[in-house]
Amino acid sequence: MMATATEVGRREFLRLSASAGAALVVSFYSPAKGRAVQSQPTQNGLFTPNTWVCITPDNQVTVLVEKPEMGQGQRTTEAMLLAEELDIDFSTIRIEQAPTIPDIYKSLSTGRSGGTRAGWESVRKAGAQARAMFVIAAAQQWNVDKQECRTQNGAVIHAPTGRRLTYGELVEAASKLPEISAGAVSLKEPKDFRFIGKPLPRVDTPSKTDGSAGFGIDVRVPDMLYAVIARCPHFGGKLENFDATAAKKISGVRAVFPVPPLGFLDICGYGGRNLNTAGGVAVIADSTWAAIQARKALKLQWDKGPGGNETTDSLRSVLERQGTAAPTFIALDRGDAGKGLDKAAKKIEATYELPFTAHATMEPMNTTVHVRDREIEIWSPTQWANVIQDEIATLSGLPKNKVIVHMTLSGGSFGRRAQWDYAAEAWQVARQVKKPVQLLWTREDDIQHDFYREYSYHRLLGGLDTQGKIVAWSHRVVSTPIRPVFDSPESLKDPQHSAEVGGADSLPYFCPNIRLDYAPAPSAVPRAWWRSVESSFTAFAVECFVDELAHAAARDPYEFRMDLLHEDSKAPSGDGPDTRKFRGVLQLAAEKAGWGKRLPAGWGRGIACHWSFGSYVAHVAEVSTEKDSAVRVRRVVTAVDCGTAVNPDGVRAMAEGAINFALTPVLGGEITIKDGAVEQSNFHDYQVLRLNQAPDIEVHIMPSTDPPSGMGEPGVPPLAPAVANAIFAATGVRVRRLPVDSRLLQESLYQLGGPPRSGEQICFRG
Repeated sequence: MMATATEVGRREFLRLSASAGAALVVSFYSPAKGRAVQSQPTQNGLFTPNTWVCITPDNQVTVLVEKPEMGQGQRTTEAMLLAEELDIDFSTIRIEQAPTIPDIYKSLSTGRSGGTRAGWESVRKAGAQARAMFVIAAAQQWNVDKQECRTQNGAVIHAPTGRRLTYGELVEAASKLPEISAGAVSLKEPKDFRFIGKPLPRVDTPSKTDGSAGFGIDVRVPDMLYAVIARCPHFGGKLENFDATAAKKISGVRAVFPVPPLGFLDICGYGGRNLNTAGGVAVIADSTWAAIQARKALKLQWDKGPGGNETTDSLRSVLERQGTAAPTFIALDRGDAGKGLDKAAKKIEATYELPFTAHATMEPMNTTVHVRDREIEIWSPTQWANVIQDEIATLSGLPKNKVIVHMTLSGGSFGRRAQWDYAAEAWQVARQVKKPVQLLWTREDDIQHDFYREYSYHRLLGGLDTQGKIVAWSHRVVSTPIRPVFDSPESLKDPQHSAEVGGADSLPYFCPNIRLDYAPAPSAVPRAWWRSVESSFTAFAVECFVDELAHAAARDPYEFRMDLLHEDSKAPSGDGPDTRKFRGVLQLAAEKAGWGKRLPAGWGRGIACHWSFGSYVAHVAEVSTEKDSAVRVRRVVTAVDCGTAVNPDGVRAMAEGAINFALTPVLGGEITIKDGAVEQSNFHDYQVLRLNQAPDIEVHIMPSTDPPSGMGEPGVPPLAPAVANAIFAATGVRVRRLPVDSRLLQESLYQLGGPPRSGEQICFRG
């Protein structure tokens, strides 16, 4: 197995670079700037550390990665892209997290599965620029034409004579060359790739295996204290009074004081944002354990606030009413869906419901903050280091360059660490203590004070003609929208909620009459982006309903989809899904899964596909029902078209992670509300997927030379409908609400009188 690149801390990087003397430092090409910027040498022989690639005379190559590492393999991908174009051995690269200096590093955040896409050109150009400079330096030293020189494994070779100089030997000469325009360098053709497209080991695996990897929760600085906060359990509620007498008697407790909730903040450069901190009572101690024990001893009285009467049942009633109410936003209206339904030979109607879902990251929220007189230092496993910097600068009144943010490794995010609350709380606590303070959320805090995936409800109507083709499609999306949680009251005067219908607005299946509209359901429960955002619930409704239409037309669900994927149904603008790629992943997944082959009694096979973040994913799920009607997902076969798979192992890992992540809300993970508060508190009652529930997974990647597209999220949306469709194939029971309720499944099977009969189906709700 090929050796891996290694990680190195910033201080170690600077120490090694300084000891090495002169260094060549090259920036990434930035489309915003239009050109690359080469640093100037300083008096100690180093270049100003404001760039991305550093090469020293001892042939050490270090790349500074801007985007956070949350488990998606960003550091490995960027090392591969750089090694490819710089023409060096991948295993020799050292990786470092870029510092939070937004004026220099423009991509200090990640989201929407954009990490590889963002680096595909910029990182490669940085490598190509450095390689070109070494070739010129060598040619000048040998007094030959640069066309006679080539590079190989970190060295320049003069082809006619075989002379060879390593990059390290050329650093000093190359560093004196004038800037090379990024547009003047050429990138490798796919046929010449040495690393791109090859499965390589992750650069962070060794440190995560031996425990040396530094996550936010691992941060330790001198004189550090530890804090937890007792937050109001009722969303929108507030603290009435508290008694800390007993808490202060616990050994190790340093301070107990209230922290107010934080609301709307005008963050410079990012517009207004609602921080949505709950407020409460902070407990500071010599250890997290002492702080937690003291929190338990607090006597607290809360005002439930205006949302104190909200329950899951009351919210469900609102969602159902909105399913037939007047829409506030029409996303798509092509043809005449109403007339199409009236004239249809067969009309089908179904509703689907998906409750609140937690992020449940393995590492709970945490941030360490040290507030000094004129400077604030932050260590955080954030997804948006630059936004955290702006947030704390705005809250504190300090200039941004006086707010130092160290972006640590993150133990998962799935959208949760793209929030501002936990860092703002840590600052609130630290500014009163005047010492470094690590604010840690317990698992209970994480489950009960999350920003949940929206509660959504879908009402679909479809019409078939006499040939079993879809002639009309109507989809009403109802959800507890994200915008009111974060946007200003002024911006909310615009009733559009386009972010709630994504995935449903790019229906790939041919239909002449389509209407997609939206109606909101108000709620006090905080909600925000969850892995694959709105596609995580719109795909469930769309792909389950397509399956229902297929059975209503007496068609095989796979063949029905393939027939509807016309090549001329791609959006005229060219920014919609490519039906040829849809057909490709569907066909590959079906073939590899053995679609149509007989399964054991009580087993079923379901299929679903979806396009999101530029990638096409099809899942075939195989399920079985146990004696107690519990559903077991046995196998998932996946086909992916994500453009060029820079690291196929990374693509497979992200697909596998997405599948297992998406199974939690299918099999048991549900957040329910009572008295405006979350009823669940930990993994005993919020059932995340267990190891023994994980299915066998096969991931097949479509060959492609297109630029890479997203992969962190696209595997999520089609998983739930594939499983639901497989359950129907196994039992004859339609699952229209998640998570699957085995008790209701058993009752429905009893009503059917045993094993499913062809074409027989029944809907049940949880």
